[in-house]
Amino acid sequence: MVLSKPLFNALGFYFEQLFNHPIRTKAITCCVIATAGNYASQCISGNKVLNQHSLLAYGIFGLLFGGTIPHYFYAWLERVVPEEAAFPIAKKLFLERLIYSPLYQAFTLYVLARLEGKSHEGALDQLQSLYWSVLSSSWKYLTVIHLLNLSVVPPMLRVFIINLVGFFWTIYIANKRRQQAKRDK
Repeated sequence: MVLSKPLFNALGFYFEQLFNHPIRTKAITCCVIATAGNYASQCISGNKVLNQHSLLAYGIFGLLFGGTIPHYFYAWLERVVPEEAAFPIAKKLFLERLIYSPLYQAFTLYVLARLEGKSHEGALDQLQSLYWSVLSSSWKYLTVIHLLNLSVVPPMLRVFIINLVGFFWTIYIANKRRQQAKRDK
């Protein structure tokens, strides 16, 4: 019971910020989650020294793009496919999985590589080597989660849920990228 009051206060503050400043709140949340996911990934993979560039890249990506792009996408999705439409969840899932996800995965892989200091050519090489495995894994493992997110979660919280899923997805992508970097050496 002692822990419940601070938890409820923190959740109340978060929801208030989410309601009053949705983009800023989602951007900061994603920055924290992406950085934490990358940190966890580095710890899990046994890195003796933390890669500060990678942590910073994931944090910047989360702050600038990880909260904002999904915010605008899900807002657009709610306008394009209203609840009154026939099979709205199926249509939303189709748009998310077959249009948004492939574009966002490519964008994410490229921008992260650039934020870590890779050249345009190096970022494109990394994108080409990782894209299909990351995208197909997303389709395979995250489609049910996206279905639940679209059908059960209120629109205001969808980006938050995706960011929580993104924590584990960040670990997955970071590990894939490190494995690729080891192979390239």
